[in-house]
Amino acid sequence: MAVKTFTQQLRGRGARSNASGRYEAEVREAFDDGWTPEDDEAAPLRTTVAPEKAKVIISRNDSPDVGFSASINPYRGCEHGCIYCYARPAHAYMGLSPGLDFESKLFFKPEAARLLEAELSNPRYKPELIHIGGNTDPYQPQERLLRVTRQVIEVLLKFRHPFSVITKSALVVRDLDLLAEAGTMNLVRVAISITSLDRTLSRSMEPRAATPEKRIDAVRRLTAAGVPVTVMFAPCIPGLNDHEMEAVLERAAEAGATGAGYVALRLPMEIKDLFREWLETDHPDRARRVMSLVRQMRGGKDYDAQWGSRMKGEGPIGELMSARFKAAQKRYALNQRGGELDMSQFRRPPKAGDQIDLFGR
Repeated sequence: MAVKTFTQQLRGRGARSNASGRYEAEVREAFDDGWTPEDDEAAPLRTTVAPEKAKVIISRNDSPDVGFSASINPYRGCEHGCIYCYARPAHAYMGLSPGLDFESKLFFKPEAARLLEAELSNPRYKPELIHIGGNTDPYQPQERLLRVTRQVIEVLLKFRHPFSVITKSALVVRDLDLLAEAGTMNLVRVAISITSLDRTLSRSMEPRAATPEKRIDAVRRLTAAGVPVTVMFAPCIPGLNDHEMEAVLERAAEAGATGAGYVALRLPMEIKDLFREWLETDHPDRARRVMSLVRQMRGGKDYDAQWGSRMKGEGPIGELMSARFKAAQKRYALNQRGGELDMSQFRRPPKAGDQIDLFGR
């Protein structure tokens, strides 16, 4: 049964519709009923946050396209509302829409710190880099009150465990005390995603994320405290923000960043339709050109999930994007990796009642 609904553009939200997830028996899709947003005022969309019961907190992957195999995601869904977010399709597994549901119906893992401590305490556990936020942003607005990400970092620091964090939120500097301590021991790296220096475009693409200047300031404050920072120009969207690549990397380097990365726009599953809707609404003058350029770097399709090319694209567009990035990375000295994080410091702190080792081993 197909149930059609019409959702108006809502202030502070990225998606323009809320079509049903691909596993639902009833399918909702937008249609024009003749009324305009001026004729019929939309009801405010409230954000809800619910606890999610998890059995383990460390997720594993075997993808050759990402730089980690272990990750922690304190949240499911993201209130930042980035229209391009590759995590949107996962909301369909919850019986929810990858559209507006993804950015308004959120889940958090209240037992994350306890589960992590239990996993790290297991005698069979062997330390490896743990990446925080590989799916949705660990510093989205709800973290201000819930503090799940901070609690996870506290556990990692307690065990002297190496980790990395990626975010586009200035809230990361709230935890500067923990990150600076980890930085002095070569246990942490932070990646800040900066997709544009244009406030208007940024507000359109990422309606509830920090402004570009706030993100640059976060880079500055983190690096000043001794935390190594990588800037991520992700996604790079041909015909929309790709012309800003060099400017973003330059500003980040001036703020103290020592590394850089980029990812070409990815449009898997429901994202391709959500992204097209957004383009037609917010950037109708560029919509056709942007999608044409996207297809040119995806073999004529909206997206190609092939490992090895899905993150960078192919063809002349993908090759030019890569060449420009490498040149800018070199020009602004953003290729200073600084070596691997230190795995040798990992330890399991004694628990109450543990017998003291008189020989200090």
